[in-house]
Amino acid sequence: MKRDNKYDFDVAVIGAGSGGYAAARTAAAAGLKTVVIEGGREVGGLCILRGCMPTKALLYAAEVKHLAEHAGIWGVRTGKVGYNFAKVMARKAGQIKDFADFRVQQLNDGRFKFLRANAEFLDAHTVVLSPGKKISARHFVIATGSRVAPSPLPQLDEVGYITSEDAVSLKKLPKSLIILGGGAIACEFAQFFQRFGVKVTLVQRSERILKEFDADAGREIEKVFRSEGMQVFTGTKLTNAGRRGKLKTVTFEQGGKKLTVAAEEILFALGRQPNTASLNLEKAGVKTEENGRVIASAGMQTSAPHIFAAGDCTGPHEIVHIAIQQGETAVHNLLKPKSPRKMDYRLLTAVVFTEPQVACVGLTEKEAAARKIPFLAASYPFNDHGKSLIMEATHGFVKLLANPKTGEIIGGSCVGPAGGELIHEIVAAMAKRMTVRELSVMPHYHPTLAEIWTYPAEDLAEKIF
Repeated sequence: MKRDNKYDFDVAVIGAGSGGYAAARTAAAAGLKTVVIEGGREVGGLCILRGCMPTKALLYAAEVKHLAEHAGIWGVRTGKVGYNFAKVMARKAGQIKDFADFRVQQLNDGRFKFLRANAEFLDAHTVVLSPGKKISARHFVIATGSRVAPSPLPQLDEVGYITSEDAVSLKKLPKSLIILGGGAIACEFAQFFQRFGVKVTLVQRSERILKEFDADAGREIEKVFRSEGMQVFTGTKLTNAGRRGKLKTVTFEQGGKKLTVAAEEILFALGRQPNTASLNLEKAGVKTEENGRVIASAGMQTSAPHIFAAGDCTGPHEIVHIAIQQGETAVHNLLKPKSPRKMDYRLLTAVVFTEPQVACVGLTEKEAAARKIPFLAASYPFNDHGKSLIMEATHGFVKLLANPKTGEIIGGSCVGPAGGELIHEIVAAMAKRMTVRELSVMPHYHPTLAEIWTYPAEDLAEKIF
């Protein structure tokens, strides 16, 4: 691409999270004069600062504590297991600072200009920055991420609540907690708090938790939550929030009955929405959905042909590695419009870091049925598997979906120990379009968790071939 001196920059990237940084480094590597504009209070993006990394650090601490408390199963005496919550949070904070500092270093290493400012479009090629300076660019990549969605109840705003972003920075634990939501964020925090001795009540609108997965996955995690002492309410409709003395209350309908639960604090975990409201996108000719989501093609191009988008602000999947791929795809397509690339979500992978972990790749039974895609499915439980029995990790199962004619693997799910790691075997298999027969005869060391995949593979292979 020839440089156009009419503009200050060839590419302006708005947002310095995972998607924005991927776009910027790709553009700079191609020799484009690039600027990255970041207006957030901190630099690093949601994943590093308040999402993936801090939550997983906290969840692992909770798992270590849980294992220590149950060490007697293996004949190990630990005595009463205590903890120092300040040290738990300090270790998390130290790790996050290291990750964030490295990202800041990358953004300031000279490959592109890095500006700390909010940006607002004045026209299709110009933005004004919060100090009042204007800059122009031939192309833009919008990668402004997401923010916590507003609450559905005015009464909830009056009572007050914490969000997932607040939860990763708490100074002390509440004695009791109501969590509103049943998705990945809600479930991960629910187990973290429960395992650190907080009395947790989970209230979910849908008929089951983890509704994005198949029903069997949600049922399994709900069973584990209840066994650990958590109260779980599903199929609810929030109607009110208030106070009862020093406690906060939430009222909801379930099965025709009105119920009220009370706790010291409320964690609002009912989702996020695109962080685009302040960009003035209409002046740039960029169309959005009602909730602010930037509408983009499979090539990450918006309704303004010279403006692209990546990451949570456009979706459709709010996952770090997807945001990175989208940022790279956007820059490839602005560089080489005659040989465009498209995002391919065939290998879409999702992981929930509860214990047991929940993971899937490709099609679920629910999605295949909805799209009328023929499939055969087979599963195998961890409570009948050698390595998981040794580990006393007997909750959950693995499941494979296959094309009934060719045997090609079209989906895999895992609820079980190290599920987020185990799912990558099926990611690799699907990337190479392996059949269930090929997977079933692939050598697996014994005893390992990974060999469990061969059992549903063998089952399906017998039915198909």
